[in-house]
Amino acid sequence: MIGHNISSIRKQRGYTLSELSERTGISKSYLSNIERNLKQNPSIHVIEKIALVLKVDLKILLKIAVEVETNQQLDQEWMDFIADLKKSGIKKERINELKILIEFMKWHNEKISTK
Repeated sequence: MIGHNISSIRKQRGYTLSELSERTGISKSYLSNIERNLKQNPSIHVIEKIALVLKVDLKILLKIAVEVETNQQLDQEWMDFIADLKKSGIKKERINELKILIEFMKWHNEKISTK
């Protein structure tokens, strides 16, 4: 998440936590909590200070966090889909049949859309 990104970029830039704290004016303990994801929603003002000192675009810090969250959400959707398949009695061995059905549906939709 955002804490991991900050920690990684801070280390790439060669800053210790103490140095980042001193340069941003944010307490070392607060920065540590952010990096360890104990403080998961720091204010945009705090993130801007960190981004400025680390010389990284604020959007990059936020975008990476959003991508991770989106991927986790997608993973959960897939897990839910698999759970639904299991509940409906579909076994792993029959997945190839579903693939064939999906390919047919894609072909059919393409055929309809080209008319």
